[in-house]
Amino acid sequence: MSSPAPSTSASAPGSGALADTRAWLEQAVIGLNLCPFAKAVHSKGQIRWVESQATQPRELLGELVAELKTLAAADPEAIDTTLLVCPGLLHDFLEFNDFLDVAEGALEDLGLEGQLQIASFHPHFQFDGTEPDDAGNLSNRSPHPTLHLLREDSVERAVAAFPEAEAIFERNIETLEAMTPAQRRAVFGDRG
Repeated sequence: MSSPAPSTSASAPGSGALADTRAWLEQAVIGLNLCPFAKAVHSKGQIRWVESQATQPRELLGELVAELKTLAAADPEAIDTTLLVCPGLLHDFLEFNDFLDVAEGALEDLGLEGQLQIASFHPHFQFDGTEPDDAGNLSNRSPHPTLHLLREDSVERAVAAFPEAEAIFERNIETLEAMTPAQRRAVFGDRG
């Protein structure tokens, strides 16, 4: 098995938060096929990995705006997506969720709606209408609060190429519910 091409990184690739998040991407997201689109961009080295230095939401907003501009301006063959990992703040899921409204506002203010989108991952992620320990929540439980910046065109191409893309969420729940507690802990650590 060949190792993936080196990804673009704004921080040291071996830093703790980025290393944790890269391991989660490889073991959970790609390893369990939770996102069938992730493997290609990872193996081609088209993910920009950024560790936020922010300790306050206002600082994170500045970093987010810079990363949205960087992604929008970059050649998609070089940078197709960005993972902005935020180990220094927004540990409370509700505060993180509130910040997502600010993030969406920034996307709109930059005129990038329809061009980019923001997906979210968090150690305590909980889908609306679920219990905290529901296995389905694991699909979005990353080691650190993370903002995933995606190109709309790339998402549309990936969905068009994937048969029954709308079934991914249900398949993920089935996969995660079929795992034993020990298997979940092995992949997700204390988040599982």
